[in-house]
Amino acid sequence: MDIGTLPADGTPTTGRPEGCDRIALVLQGGGALGAYQAGVYQALHEARLEPDWIAGVSIGGINGAIIAGNPPERRLARLREFWNLITSRQVWLLPPDGDAAHRAHNMLASWYAMALGQPGFFAPRPLNPWLAPRGSRGATSFYQTELLRETLLKLVDFDLLSRGPTRYACGAVNVGSGNFIYFDNAETPLLPEHVMASGALPPALPMVRIGTDWYWDGGIVSNTPLQHLIDHVGNRSALVFQVDLFSARGPIPRDMADVAAREKDIRFSSRTRLTTDRYTQLCTVERQLRALLDRLPDNELTAEERELKQRLRHLPRLSILQMVYAQKVYEGDAKDYDFSATSMRAHWEAGYRDTVRTLRHRDWLALPTEEGGIAVHDIHRVSE
Repeated sequence: MDIGTLPADGTPTTGRPEGCDRIALVLQGGGALGAYQAGVYQALHEARLEPDWIAGVSIGGINGAIIAGNPPERRLARLREFWNLITSRQVWLLPPDGDAAHRAHNMLASWYAMALGQPGFFAPRPLNPWLAPRGSRGATSFYQTELLRETLLKLVDFDLLSRGPTRYACGAVNVGSGNFIYFDNAETPLLPEHVMASGALPPALPMVRIGTDWYWDGGIVSNTPLQHLIDHVGNRSALVFQVDLFSARGPIPRDMADVAAREKDIRFSSRTRLTTDRYTQLCTVERQLRALLDRLPDNELTAEERELKQRLRHLPRLSILQMVYAQKVYEGDAKDYDFSATSMRAHWEAGYRDTVRTLRHRDWLALPTEEGGIAVHDIHRVSE
């Protein structure tokens, strides 16, 4: 069954909210769970909420590149093509029914991914890296990603990604220095290697060379690229859809499988709430500083203070909708490398339905009335 046959859910037709200069899409890393982000984008596309600013890490960087690297009328089809390709291996004939069957199906799909790789994505190296000569190409990862490069070249227009109207950035970490970096099309022309570097999670996937440096998956340092967006928002107000694939909140584990899954959720949720809390505090300080500077005549201010006063004259308004994938009861710690078509469709549909329900809450889309204000809505699965 193709993703395109998902049942219609009555997506609200909304369009850009009043006073909104930008619609931003912030995409966390999470491997196979990234199909949830594709479902979120489908609902936004149908609601005429096309993002003009995308920041992603790992699979979020790949999804983001496919979206930003295609014109709006082609984006959804390209996402479907990507996810149908990398989940095209059949796990078993009949769809699983019940929690036990789903768990067994997911475990088998995960084992297939580890043993055989995934079509159009990664393939196992002929020789185990532990047996490869030190310093050789195959000595630092279990898989090779030439397939992903071919897929990206097929599905992404890199000229459009680099020079098009949609701002795009993906996060990676410099292996030599340990420094986190964003490859941003506002600063550098982008190649497949930039996107691949963002998703090069060790020790499974190989580090990627760009220039003289080598890079790994940005999720090692920070799996949520919200900070990059906040650092570059300037004075432009924005509606931000932040799509997280790992939940910081969750139940207390009851066995070792739960421990492994919960540890992964906490590690990759990347303390998103801390980022929004600190930005809220910064906005408050900037408003107070502007009020103080307004009380003083310009001739009593230094050139630096006058420049600061001018910068603070127009503060942006942000509305951030934090959407978090809600894990199924039968999913364990291998959920991010269960690349079965059954799980992919379930993740895609969950993202689509969650976003449709979210968009029906029109008050969540409105920007704060106060200049320099920020509104944060924490969303899991909202009710009708």
